[in-house]
Formats: sequence, C-alpha cells, structure tokens
Amino acid sequence: MSTSAPAPLDGIRILDFTSLMAGPSCSRYLADLGAEVIKVETGVGDLNRTRAPVKDGWSRTFGQLNTGKKSIKLDLKTQAGKAAAIAIGLKSDVILENWRPGVGARLGVGYADFARQRPDMVYCSISGYGQVGPNAENAAYAGIIHAASGYELEQMRHDRRDIPSNNGVFIADMLVGVWAALGVQAALFHRERTGRGQYVDVAMIDAMLNLMVFEIQHAQHQQGLLRAQKPIRARDGYILALPVTQANFEALSKAVGHPEWITTDQRFAKQADRDRNWFELLGEIEKWTSQRSARECEAYFTELGIPVGRFRTIAEVMEDPHSLQRGTFATIHDGGGEYRVPNSAYQMPGLNVGARDRVPKLGGDTESVLRELLGYDEARVKACMEAGSP
Repeated sequence: MSTSAPAPLDGIRILDFTSLMAGPSCSRYLADLGAEVIKVETGVGDLNRTRAPVKDGWSRTFGQLNTGKKSIKLDLKTQAGKAAAIAIGLKSDVILENWRPGVGARLGVGYADFARQRPDMVYCSISGYGQVGPNAENAAYAGIIHAASGYELEQMRHDRRDIPSNNGVFIADMLVGVWAALGVQAALFHRERTGRGQYVDVAMIDAMLNLMVFEIQHAQHQQGLLRAQKPIRARDGYILALPVTQANFEALSKAVGHPEWITTDQRFAKQADRDRNWFELLGEIEKWTSQRSARECEAYFTELGIPVGRFRTIAEVMEDPHSLQRGTFATIHDGGGEYRVPNSAYQMPGLNVGARDRVPKLGGDTESVLRELLGYDEARVKACMEAGSP
C-alpha cells in the first residue's frame, strides 16, 4: 500500500505516556492507522531502548513497538514539564497510560485533570488488574498475569505436564495492547456520535481470560473433554494435524494406511470414541509421519484437505512466499540500519494501515512539538526537559 494513501485515523492525536510493551503496542497499532502519536519519555527513556537486539545503540525491540511515533522528553515532576504535558493533552484526542492505578492522578496528568477542561477527551489506562479491586495496585508483568489468570495451569493440563511451562512469549502484554486499541477506537466512535469523551479501563488479566473460551465454560459445567492440539513427530520436525470433521478423519485414516479406523476400530470409529482416545489416535498417526519429513507430511495432508501445519521457525516464516506476497512485514530504519517488523494483522484496500518508517530518537521531537504545537520558545523548551528533584 502506498504511504501516500489516506489512513483511518488521520488527524487523530494521541499523547502517549506508556513504556515497555503493553502500552507501546497499543499506540503502535494506532500509529499504523495514521494517528499522530507523541510519546512522552523521562530520564533515560523507555527501558526497551536498551533491550536486545541492539545495533549501534538502537534497540530493534524498541523500534518494532514504537515505529511511527514522535518522542518528547519531559520531566513530569517539574511544574514546567507537567504543564507542557497537560497543554499537549488538551490539544490531543486520546491520552494513553500504563502506570499503576493512581499514578497519573498523583502526577497531575490523570483523567480528571483533562476531562474538566475537555469533556470530549478519550483517556485510556492499561494495567494488570484494572483500576479498582483488591489486586488493582499489584505489580503486573506478562508472566505473572499468565499465572494469575489460570492460563498456565490450563496449558499445563493440556500439555500433560507436572509443572507449568517456562514463560517466554509476552502474550498478555501484546494481547492487552490489541484490546486497548479496540477500546480507544470504540470510544472515538462514541465521541463522534455523542460528542462525549470516555475513560477506557483495560486490564491484562481480562484480556487473558478472553482467550480461554472452552476452559471458562468447562470450569462452570464440566461436560465432554477438552482436546489438546498435540504436536505430531515427523522425521525431521513436527506437524500439527487436526482431523476435526468426519471427512477429515476418513481422509487421514486412508492416507496413513488405516481405513479400518473408519469402520471397525472401536477406538476411533465414532467422534465420541476419538475424543476419549485422542492422544492414542495421534500416536498412531505419528507412526506414519515419523517416517517422513515434515514438509512431505504437510504437503500430502494439505492436498487431501486435512487441516495441517508444519512447525516453523520465525526465520522461515519471514521468508515464506505467502508472507512476502501478502506484505506481512514492513521494512523500517533507525540509526542502526534497516530491519523488518510485522504490519498490523489486517489490511484495508485503498488505506495505509502499515507500519510507519519512523523510529524516534529519545526526545528527538521535543523542540519541534513544543514550538509548533504550544508556541514555546527555547527557554521554555529547556525548562520542560530539565531534571527535577526526586
């Protein structure tokens, strides 16, 4: 898509107080949609600025989460810095933060500080457990929320393990960013219809709970079995094959040389039998797949209409002809060179909704934003950036 094409959120300005992953992922999605995102940083800046991989002092983790934004450096503990933040917020459509509940209000940049003067303000708070309740002020990182939400124990049961798995992928952080972006856009639409702003309270634990449809319903009414999608070993890797319909099952049974499973094998002939003996069925399939390469199994099952996928590395996915043709990744640049980041998961013909090629330097836009948006002179700009007392 041409970068000159219009974008859905052209003209929307967002003042972004967030750092690390949950909040920055949300504002990155909104920047992809064309919003002007002004990221406020203090001190050494967002801690992801030093997270590996780093090249020539530029973190690519930070770049993926923050491309398309502007960065201004303000000290919110000084009167000048706080005043500048409030002034920018009053000229914005959305304010986004992911502090612990109450921090924004203590700093003087909470929802009430803006809503009094801008009743049409959309203000979004992202936190681990939401803004109210006994756990509201508890520290919350992705792994903690995975554990607290019940997700890890459910996954342990699916894996038939004795202990929960190690956590490496920050599901809660990235997922809550999607929910926050959805909430912001719903609030903007609400404002368009009514003229009224909204406070959007988004919790990481709620985002995780929304992942677990079968598990939540099964916890309330235990009926039937929850079938885990177990990897099947191939000669050189793994595949996931899911004969979910009767037609899929019959095609797979014939493909692996066991047509008797369809009619006479009491373990698998009926769906209820397969549910009870699901892992045994996968083990029987594995006797066939383990003699063949994962690519061969994937191609053969796909040709027969059997849902299947080969376990691939990220590097393989990035070079997949499908990813390249679809435009799944965008190339961006920073002071360390060029690299690729995922575009948002949706595409809209005729609109520019891809990653913007602009990774901000820490505070690199402070002067231009304060001068152009607020009319500050050099002395006032400097006062906003100076460190205040603890």
